[in-house]
Amino acid sequence: MILGIDVGGTHTDSVLMQNGKILRKSKVMTDKSDLLKSVMLATRSVAEAAEIKQLQRIVLSTTISTNAVAQHQLDPVGLIVMSGPGVSHRDLPLSDKSSYIAGYMNHRGVEAESVDEDEIVALKKHFAATGIEHVGVVGKFSTRSPAHELTVQALLNGQTQHVKHVTVGHQLSGALDFPRRISTAYLNEAIWRLHSGMADQLGAYMQQLGIDVPLYILKADGGTIDVEQSRHYPVQTILSGPAATIMGVLPFISAARDSVSIDVGGTTTDIALFADGAPLLEPKGVQIEEHKTLIRGLLTHSIAVGGDSHVRVINQQLVIGPERRGSAMAFDGPVPTPTDAMIVLGLADIGDKAKALAAMSSLAAELDQTPEQTAQAIMSLACETIAAKVRSMIAEVNRKPVYTIHEMLEGKELAPTEAIIVGGPAPYLAKHVGQLLNMAVVVPENSDVINASGAAMARTTVELTLMADTEEGIMTIAEEGLQTDIPKSFTMADLVAVGKERLEQIARIAGAQESDLEIEVADSQTFNVIRNSATTGKNIRVRLQIKPGLTKHALQ
Repeated sequence: MILGIDVGGTHTDSVLMQNGKILRKSKVMTDKSDLLKSVMLATRSVAEAAEIKQLQRIVLSTTISTNAVAQHQLDPVGLIVMSGPGVSHRDLPLSDKSSYIAGYMNHRGVEAESVDEDEIVALKKHFAATGIEHVGVVGKFSTRSPAHELTVQALLNGQTQHVKHVTVGHQLSGALDFPRRISTAYLNEAIWRLHSGMADQLGAYMQQLGIDVPLYILKADGGTIDVEQSRHYPVQTILSGPAATIMGVLPFISAARDSVSIDVGGTTTDIALFADGAPLLEPKGVQIEEHKTLIRGLLTHSIAVGGDSHVRVINQQLVIGPERRGSAMAFDGPVPTPTDAMIVLGLADIGDKAKALAAMSSLAAELDQTPEQTAQAIMSLACETIAAKVRSMIAEVNRKPVYTIHEMLEGKELAPTEAIIVGGPAPYLAKHVGQLLNMAVVVPENSDVINASGAAMARTTVELTLMADTEEGIMTIAEEGLQTDIPKSFTMADLVAVGKERLEQIARIAGAQESDLEIEVADSQTFNVIRNSATTGKNIRVRLQIKPGLTKHALQ
């Protein structure tokens, strides 16, 4: 059996699953001040003591890190940046939080300028004086050689006990994008303390359950990572909520067509697209708020329309959202919501209908309408807003190459014909949204806990970037900062073979099951090195990944 838990801002959902089926499901209120309490209650709501002892794995998705970024509740971070020549500091992100120091590797990983240790000593004093305990260290070409980042990290760790944790940029991604690497390192440190505290609470949770089974956190790419391993890379757990939705709807997606998933929650609606059954990917990395990162993640867009969105009248026009001020008035909330409109129209038989009618009446009086007319207008506006966002998202995707979690689809034009609609309000909105989009509609069973089931079924994913320079006779594993000598006869096949062996080792450490170790080449390139009109070697680059998808444990 598998336990899936989705810790949301309002509710914590849980499912107990076996053989791909939900045995029990539950929703409990999230206690934001006590994660352990929420997770324990969610567990005991679906699993008895004897069943807890039989669990094979537990997986959580959570909005904790995402909300911290969105609400700017981040720890101060000292950024140490080695940018080298040719880059204006004004053009780099977070320049106001950055200290630029000497030290530069060229594009082939050869030192062009050494690190000045006196600068690190001075920064150590500055961090101590300003109360900075978290530091990110980023060099421009650190994926080609991490030596400078590791030198600075060692100096910080060796010279002060004030710095609690240091992130080095090369370990976060093998991609070259320097500005995105700065933002990624910053966020990793800015939420490190929060995430580590959550991991501590989850350790206490496992002790209270009295079991020793794998415990995972869902990442932005729809894959899982062992909780203890996630302490090193908390930034990977940002946007795990929307990723959980995508993994939850994956069993209902047809490989024979393009599709869209629409997750209508209490505060927001999350939209994702599928090409021939495969979720679309953010090709460069996810963006959260103003931060463009290198974090591999699924392509999702959110709009501030949900079942509990505040509905009001401004200049004789209905406005839905963007804020949520509480539950619907039918559930003793403070302001009218779309949920109240659904109840008045008889679409949902929940809550106190008299209170819902009072909510609609207060708006109707401002519009000179009946409560029923206002309720219908609210539903129409909500559905039209969602449909418009879906259309604009499809149009935006079709202006660029289409990337899925497996590959780039050359010349692909996305044309979804089916919408999978999930979330609590899904049954009440589905028909209207489908008509507006001219798409067939599916509302899966148990769609109200789709995030929890998606987390439960996700497999562990890791990726690795390798580069071979046969002219220099050097192979680099970017994320691990490892370099080794290779012969000039080294080939792409050799590089892939080395990468697969190492990726399997990393995947096992991250918690992957043996049955899920399906490795695929996500990207590969070969360039000739030309000197004096002659080919003197090759630059070979490859990115490997554990194939994203559903764990075979979920189907057993």
